[in-house]
Amino acid sequence: MTTPGTKRHRMPRAQRERQMIAVAEEIFAERGYQASSMDEIAERVGVSKPMIYEYFGSKEGLLVACIRQARTELLTATMTSVEGITSAEDAMRGGLVAFFAFIDSHRRSWELLRQEAAVAGQAAMDEIEGIRQQQTEVNAALFASFLPDVPDRELEAYAEIVVGACERLATWYVGREDVTAEDAAAIIMRMLWSGLSASTQGHR
Repeated sequence: MTTPGTKRHRMPRAQRERQMIAVAEEIFAERGYQASSMDEIAERVGVSKPMIYEYFGSKEGLLVACIRQARTELLTATMTSVEGITSAEDAMRGGLVAFFAFIDSHRRSWELLRQEAAVAGQAAMDEIEGIRQQQTEVNAALFASFLPDVPDRELEAYAEIVVGACERLATWYVGREDVTAEDAAAIIMRMLWSGLSASTQGHR
């Protein structure tokens, strides 16, 4: 309660949004999307339920915001991981380690959000697909910068293969405590890099 002459502290909108998203991701991970309630999210954040609807429009909109935030964080992690790298092999390895390290930081919610996007609706599914497309574009651009002699069509195909492999391995990875981000990256490198490097030599 405020008293005359005092002002209630108001959190900036962007900061409040981040807080709501963080709490929602936590609750979605704990209970599943369908079993999660906006009342509980609002209570844990310390705001009214109408305020959450004002920010996100619906529970699906809040889930979409969670996925979109993860998409932004993943892009930042990926791009940071390849700064200053001068070879395609090191860039690929660095990007893979960054991806699985990101999964570590979202281990409880990664698979849940991915699976329950279909339950939430098309907007959530579209946002998940947006993550795939984002990572494919990033991978293709990185390959192109290091491997200029390889045709764009092949680079795009390689990028799609890497994204598919990462997504499936991530599903396995989140259920294990005995595999590190570096281990997971090394598994994919052993499977894919030998073929990619051999292919690039054929275009030199």
